[in-house]
Amino acid sequence: MSKNTKNHAEPKSKSPEAGEVKKVSNAAYEKELGRQQIELVKLQEWVRHTGHRVAIVFEGRDAAGKGGTIKRITEALNPRICQVVALPAPTEREKTQWYFQRYVPHLPAAGEIVIFDRSWYNRAGVEHVMGFCSAEEYKEFMRSCPEFERMLVRAGIQLIKYWFSVSDEEQERRFQKRLTDPTKRWKLSPMDLESRKRWVDYSKAKDTMFAHTDIKQAPWYVVASDVKKHARLNCISHLLSMIPYEDVMTEKIELEERPEQAGYVRPPMDDQTFVPEIHHQFV
Repeated sequence: MSKNTKNHAEPKSKSPEAGEVKKVSNAAYEKELGRQQIELVKLQEWVRHTGHRVAIVFEGRDAAGKGGTIKRITEALNPRICQVVALPAPTEREKTQWYFQRYVPHLPAAGEIVIFDRSWYNRAGVEHVMGFCSAEEYKEFMRSCPEFERMLVRAGIQLIKYWFSVSDEEQERRFQKRLTDPTKRWKLSPMDLESRKRWVDYSKAKDTMFAHTDIKQAPWYVVASDVKKHARLNCISHLLSMIPYEDVMTEKIELEERPEQAGYVRPPMDDQTFVPEIHHQFV
């Protein structure tokens, strides 16, 4: 195992010190996130300008905060340049393909950033723990995954891998919160519910996965995510440090005076169907 992942074992429960961490204030969080998102836009434009290719893998425990971090990364970016890939369960046909085949079409072309919200590491995690793959398929993944990733790096794709680490106590708190939040109930999938019963199994699977795939060419970076806002800021800060971007948005843009508009008569308003303005009284 490389130096990047030593001493990052996920605790069975929070240590006393973990509960005493002083959380960033909302004002400080919003200010720093805004600054980081400006830098992400600069990074995006540098990637587009230079033809750089970036693939970012987000993995970790259920309810560890991956989705929230991805949302903060992408919300200010151009979706044509920065894309999120979250593949569904494989089809019957895909199950007969080379395992990595369904992920290859989503890899970045020149000037693109691709974020994998879960990735080929499904085989090392949920498929292995839940028995969705055979023992031989699992062993073959462990043998071939490092070579697959070395091949991507040799081809010029910058591969960055994040593991979001959350304690079982904090994960359970988030699961319980989802029960009472109608907007998050959909996140309690059968796989999520089953993962609550298999904390140790997933811990062992993660340790084995790191031992095989924490390679020099594409190491794992662990994000402590018991405090979501800290995790988001720390992850984005690290991501910005990993890519040698420069500010290429130097061309000044000026909005010329609009020419006079003529020769157009708008159709009668009654000819169109408008959405009812039922909330205008709250404005």
